[in-house]
Amino acid sequence: MDEQKYKSISPDAWHKTLCPYCGVGCGLRVGVFDDKVVRVHGDNDHPSTQGMLCKKPLYLPDALKTDDRILYPQLRVNQDEEFTRVTWDETMAYMAEKVKQVVRDHGPDAVAFYGSGQFSTEDYYTINKLLKGFIGTNNFDANSRLCMASAVVGYVSALGSDGPPPSYSDIRSADCFFLIGTNTAECHPVVFNRIKMRKKGKRDAVIICVDPRETQTAKASDLHLPIRPGTDVALLNGMLHVIEREGLLDHDFIQNHTEGFVKALAVAKFWPPEKAAAVCGIGAELIEKAALAFGTAENALSFWSMGVNQSTVGVEKNHGIINLHLATGKIGREGSGPFSLTGQPNAMGGREAGGLAHILPGYRLIGNETHRQEVEDYWGIPQGQINPKPGLPAVEMFEAAARGDVKVLWIACTNPAVSMPNIDVVEAAFRKAELVIVQDAYHPTDTTQFAHILLPAAQWSEKAGIMTNSERRITLLPKMVSPPGEALPDWKIFARFAEQMGYGYAFDYETHNQVFDEFKGLTKGRVCDYSGVNRYRLIAEGPLQWPVPDLTHPGTKSLYTDHEFPTASGRANFFATPHKDFAEQPDEAYPYILNTGRLLDQWHTMTRTGKAPQLLKAYPEPFVEIHPTDAELIKINDGEMVKLVTRRGEAEAKAKITDRIRQGSVFMPFHWGRMSGELKAANNLTSDAVDPRSKEPELKACAVNLIPIPKQIESPEKILEGMQTTDSSKMPVAGD
Repeated sequence: MDEQKYKSISPDAWHKTLCPYCGVGCGLRVGVFDDKVVRVHGDNDHPSTQGMLCKKPLYLPDALKTDDRILYPQLRVNQDEEFTRVTWDETMAYMAEKVKQVVRDHGPDAVAFYGSGQFSTEDYYTINKLLKGFIGTNNFDANSRLCMASAVVGYVSALGSDGPPPSYSDIRSADCFFLIGTNTAECHPVVFNRIKMRKKGKRDAVIICVDPRETQTAKASDLHLPIRPGTDVALLNGMLHVIEREGLLDHDFIQNHTEGFVKALAVAKFWPPEKAAAVCGIGAELIEKAALAFGTAENALSFWSMGVNQSTVGVEKNHGIINLHLATGKIGREGSGPFSLTGQPNAMGGREAGGLAHILPGYRLIGNETHRQEVEDYWGIPQGQINPKPGLPAVEMFEAAARGDVKVLWIACTNPAVSMPNIDVVEAAFRKAELVIVQDAYHPTDTTQFAHILLPAAQWSEKAGIMTNSERRITLLPKMVSPPGEALPDWKIFARFAEQMGYGYAFDYETHNQVFDEFKGLTKGRVCDYSGVNRYRLIAEGPLQWPVPDLTHPGTKSLYTDHEFPTASGRANFFATPHKDFAEQPDEAYPYILNTGRLLDQWHTMTRTGKAPQLLKAYPEPFVEIHPTDAELIKINDGEMVKLVTRRGEAEAKAKITDRIRQGSVFMPFHWGRMSGELKAANNLTSDAVDPRSKEPELKACAVNLIPIPKQIESPEKILEGMQTTDSSKMPVAGD
């Protein structure tokens, strides 16, 4: 970004909106000049973040109207041909003809859609309604499956519903912060800033960090537990063991408001801190200290993210965390509760709108007959029209397409050819599919290069909509500038396609407000009740936290304050959590554990943040963190190139030798794809093993080998050529 150029411009309008990056949902003030975004600041009035920002949104002006924007629909019959510009009408007619043919020949489940937590709620709702209610397939999943699915199952099974019980404001009342599987300082820096502010004001507040790496979060914590990757459940059982042993249980809460404690405790009894420590690879005293800090604190908040969720035992890890809160009664009250940190700006709103393969709007379940009938009645479609079988979750969706079972793949607002695990399978799926539709703002990307059809989508700042951040706070995003070329909002593209398919009578939306008003009717009486939300309130009062059941309701800061839970019994559920190792353990051929993750200045696959040179300064290329002992063993020096090899593929990265990672483990960021270089993609390596209940893949742990890459040595011919072209008068002579 030309900072001096933008600083010299006085915006002719300022708008309040939401950051399009992570689920923290930072409020922004955006300056617009000449129909362009030219300035981005924090919004001091936004209650979630109070003006705080990380660096990423400051450079949004660089990423919006760029040379690689998709400006109009484009079509090609074969993936090795050039694209041809076509009209919207021609594109919709072609797509509808192809989809109808596939449905006739192979059934509706031969069609699959993969969307994004960066959709607005209106986008999510429109395509969800089209696919599940009218085309007849539940094959609608989103990249939320890669980050939040295990947290969803954990919340629903333990507490009765999705949605974090606490709010960010609880940070100012907490005495203990239990950060597990989250590098909060780099991945959710505004949340971590609020934690540090609390620590500054209450110096005896304790920050506990559980992470195999000594991250920036760990360095700023009072207690760091550098456990062996994949041993979180053993740790959590060990902590519950100590809490019970030391008499720190809330027996009244357990007896009056929960079920299943006896079974959960029976498992924890087998995990004294010494046994848990042996499995976790840390000292038993660390587990003791963590348990005592959590158990004795008047109020405790737990935060977790991908290190917990992206696991074949992700649901057990979520249950283990929630067990600690239920056992000590630290839930449904000021300053306490289990708080999953959402990865994307509207992953929460997407789930409320039904944006995963097993759910319907209003947190209804596909497999529940009553839920299906409620939605069918609301949509005005015949009883039984919604398929009772859940659709394909993300990993299974691409596997099915690679086998040839899914014929049409429609990808929107995401880049799975970089972000999915085991991307060989993803690329095979794209090559095998009869029709690949990619709806995006940019081309080329690793995913758009496989498209038969490119659809130009309006992105952040160019369309209006609603998003919900990770504290359940609903924010209105206004349209601030015009979309380039013929780009349209995603919901409008879906509605135009529905009309071409013959369903226009049910998708006759003129504005996003009409879509939102229809959607919120399906939340009435549900945990995520939006009934009292409309654009006028959001403009006049600012963002609101659901549930908001009527127009006079101020919103809800905390869930379950009455200790009544939306379960069959009205009680919260404990779960026994036996420890299991991650799916692919190291062995002689692959002796190290690979962990992947995000960097502070980058976002997902860098289609936006990668356009800002300032955000690439710290890490312009992939690297791999290696412990000094491991580096010495394989004879690799800092800054040298190393090859990483797993059972699925290879990658190459620059070695970063550091004692901030456990011996036997390595870390590689996942932001780069193959378009950056054939061997720069971390997801060439990662495992597509999934949690059996959440279907979330184990992106955080797999077995890997490290092989040094010899330095390139110039050939004798090259050396001789260099000598011949050197000025002989400047050559050293004997005696010099």
